[in-house]
Amino acid sequence: MCAKIVENTINLDAVQGIIDKYPERKTSDLIAILGEIQNEYSYLPEEAMIYVAAALELTPGKVFGVATFYAHFTLEPKGKYVIKVCDGTACHVKKSGDIIKMMEQELGLGGDKITSDDMLFTMQAVACVGACGIAPVVLVNEDVYGSTDVDKMRELIQKIKKEEGAA
Repeated sequence: MCAKIVENTINLDAVQGIIDKYPERKTSDLIAILGEIQNEYSYLPEEAMIYVAAALELTPGKVFGVATFYAHFTLEPKGKYVIKVCDGTACHVKKSGDIIKMMEQELGLGGDKITSDDMLFTMQAVACVGACGIAPVVLVNEDVYGSTDVDKMRELIQKIKKEEGAA
């Protein structure tokens, strides 16, 4: 059996610091630890999950199983700003598809590519955010933008780019 060599591309001291917050190192701490690692890196790096498995005396399969079971976790890097465009029925009828198309063009996204090259934006179409009364709805990280349109979203993207020095 061949072991995959994982190149260390993250700070494992930071991962250890997160693990150290849970001195009993119980299996029941796994979700909280993974959550903190994802907050630190915006995703769950493979080497971090392998490190956590060893620290908690779990198999890597157990850690990867938890990480892939819960929709909140992601194994792919995401941008600093995660933009979720609701494309549920109410939002779709009010042209959320146009917002999605504009963002794909503006950010160089499309197909399987959901994160901009500068790692500033990740865009996802989602089925419903539960705010049909203010459709179309867009979430930017935790901020809610209702009754939005292509022009408002283009302005917001430009504002974020300017604030981040990317404009």
